[in-house]
Amino acid sequence: MNQSIVQQNIRNHKLQKQILALYRHFLRAGQDKPGFIPRIQDEFRVNARIKKTDVMHIEYLYRRGQRQLEQLKDVNTKQLGSFSKPHDQS
Repeated sequence: MNQSIVQQNIRNHKLQKQILALYRHFLRAGQDKPGFIPRIQDEFRVNARIKKTDVMHIEYLYRRGQRQLEQLKDVNTKQLGSFSKPHDQS
């Protein structure tokens, strides 16, 4: 097997483990805040559809998720906002 393919697989595996850990941290942090768990699950479910080959986008979302997790852990946080592209209504 090609060395670069092996390294890519290791990198993907590590990233996947980091994302799963982030998801668990989100679920724990959202337990005490009403309505957060379904929102967290929906966000991760939507982003799970991103192609595994789109590593740059996945890494970006991971970093954004880490920042959002820190906000969620703040006792003063009552809601999480997100910016998304509006759906075409035609």
